Amino acid sequence: MKPKILVLMLGMAALAGACAQPPLPEDRFYRLAVTTSPAPLARPPLAGVLEIERFVADGLTAGRPIVWSQSGQAHALSEYHYHFWVEAPTVLLRDQLVAQLRAAKVARSVVTPEMRIDPDYVLSGKIKRLERVVGATPQVVVELELAVRRTAGDSLAFLNTYRVEEPVAADSVADAVAAINKALGAIYAEFTADLARL
Repeated sequence: MKPKILVLMLGMAALAGACAQPPLPEDRFYRLAVTTSPAPLARPPLAGVLEIERFVADGLTAGRPIVWSQSGQAHALSEYHYHFWVEAPTVLLRDQLVAQLRAAKVARSVVTPEMRIDPDYVLSGKIKRLERVVGATPQVVVELELAVRRTAGDSLAFLNTYRVEEPVAADSVADAVAAINKALGAIYAEFTADLARL
């Protein structure tokens, strides 16, 4: 083989090798699932139908990418490019709360707006924080504002903000999701207990 052709072939092989890139990571999807189930209350504290609206959240938290922050920098947020919730957190958290309050029997019926039933009470929720915190001691932070309004007279029956910081067993997104589920369970249990005292 002529030296010029050999040099040209080696140059093309080097160029092709330089252009090759490692494959991109695969997308991962995560569910929210509160594993603890409350005991039914002896008496429903809300007499009638309770409607739970879709939660609200800021733009970043409302999206499907999982949000994270660096320890000590709580005001600077980022989102993962390959780690997503299976659905928007505003729906996931609402649906988990529906299941919890139905199991606890806090009202005669617990419904969502899609059922188109005239409610006696309306529950609204705001996700203030739902994030993984990375750093020396990894943890998650879940903070929710939950309010219950009486439709008759349009008066406030209950309002409180709940916040749980839960340590993460290992430094991975999957472990952070497990910790978020645990934190969410703790918040919903406390909220159910507060409703029982109404």
